[in-house]
Amino acid sequence: MKDCVLVTGGSRNIGRGICERLTADGHTVVQFDVLESENPGAVQFVHVDLSDEAATSEALDELRKKNRVTRLVNNVGISEVSAVEETDLSTFDKVIRINTRIALQCAKATVPDMKQAGFGRIVNIASRAIVGIPNLSIYAASKAAVVGLAKTWAMELAPAGITANVIAPGPIDTDMLRGAYSKETYELVRRSVPVGRFGRPDDIANAVSFLLDGRSGFVNGQVLHVCGGMSIGRA
Repeated sequence: MKDCVLVTGGSRNIGRGICERLTADGHTVVQFDVLESENPGAVQFVHVDLSDEAATSEALDELRKKNRVTRLVNNVGISEVSAVEETDLSTFDKVIRINTRIALQCAKATVPDMKQAGFGRIVNIASRAIVGIPNLSIYAASKAAVVGLAKTWAMELAPAGITANVIAPGPIDTDMLRGAYSKETYELVRRSVPVGRFGRPDDIANAVSFLLDGRSGFVNGQVLHVCGGMSIGRA
């Protein structure tokens, strides 16, 4: 049985960058996504609606029949922009289902493989929104939750040789970011990044590669802000 990395939401943007980097690192990569892959053939693609608990469970069961999942990247995510008084509670449920619940479901399914191997790596992708960004109540809550999950898993699973960490991206030039900002705001935010540019998916992929490495076993329960400096010196 072959060891593999499972990446959720791996078809485009940050997820695609992660899959490409991990493949280059020599890993067998399996990605779950409802969107067709923009890089077909590079990794094993499983079409699944991750908002559907039963469909996701079935996909996980099928994956584990042929592979031992020793590394997990909980990347899938959606966003919602609204002022707190305009927040829709049904949207809250949808975002939490995709951004948070799926991370727990995938960990629950794959941790037994990691325990059997005596080795495991879990990386949750959060967001700089965890430090507070106006009009992102739902998104920030969902991403703060995956931080809490990872810190708990870090303590719980360390004796089994499993680490759990978080990457909190700053503004990464993706479809989600471009859809969230007007042209004027896009440029304003770009100029506010201390390093002078938006991040790229490969910036996040590089950090994921490090945390999944077998030599990174003493890094556990940490939140790494990959943000060009935006998480320091200002709210």
